Amino acid sequence: MRIVLITGISGSGKSVALNVLEDAGFYCVDNLPPALLPSLVLTLATDGTSMLAVAVDARSAESLVDLPANIKTLKDQGHDVKVVFLTANTHSLVARFSETRRSHPLSHKLRPDENPASRRTLVECIMEERERLSAIQQLGHVIDTSDLAAHKLRNWIKELIAIERAPLTLFFESFAFKLGVPLDADFVFDVRALPNPYYDLTLRPLTGMDAPVIAFLDAQPSAADLLADILAFIEKWLPSFKTDNRSYLTVALGCTGGQHRSVYMAERLAAHFAPTERVVLRHREQS
Repeated sequence: MRIVLITGISGSGKSVALNVLEDAGFYCVDNLPPALLPSLVLTLATDGTSMLAVAVDARSAESLVDLPANIKTLKDQGHDVKVVFLTANTHSLVARFSETRRSHPLSHKLRPDENPASRRTLVECIMEERERLSAIQQLGHVIDTSDLAAHKLRNWIKELIAIERAPLTLFFESFAFKLGVPLDADFVFDVRALPNPYYDLTLRPLTGMDAPVIAFLDAQPSAADLLADILAFIEKWLPSFKTDNRSYLTVALGCTGGQHRSVYMAERLAAHFAPTERVVLRHREQS
């Protein structure tokens, strides 16, 4: 059975992701206690279900500790299990809860020593949820949705579930430093030292995917040197990540606006590794 576990911080887009999977034909279950996962898989497998998506959150804190063992058991049984962890910075989460006027799931749960008259604030609930899920975050692919529009998250989830079982997938992601470093990045490279096409009025409206910008940066010796250095780093350490049984490795390239230099560098890196590796390319600031 193909199983996708959606987990992460409340307000980071788990419902959006689950809806995408439901539209793709997955049997979807929301807020399932992890302890029930093995029996659910057994029941659905008996009924002939081939694709299952399950959302797990911090409300099932007591059984979250068993989730890594449950995932290993399912993989040992031959199931294809993929874990997607969604997160966002606290500022974005507070804004989303304010916009929807919904309460945080943990705000309804009292700690044993807690006075009902002094419930936790939203920020306190978010911090506690991060702590509860900290160990789970290491189990799968992390997606930072802080500055991600819902339609882009839907596209990324579609892209992710289309990836068949593989030893490791390389994600190259361009971004703008002024909008924050992606939380899902394993490696971050700053390409702001390169000459900026933004200051050429003919290149300003274009992106790093357009031929004039590519020609401009191709002509810069510093761009070739930086690209060679990043390529050498990834090529040196990629075998170690494969040996460590990593499923995903995200390399983020940042410039000021996420439009020219970072896009160019991400495109160049993706093109280099695409013939030999499973590669996914993302441009966070491009529509």
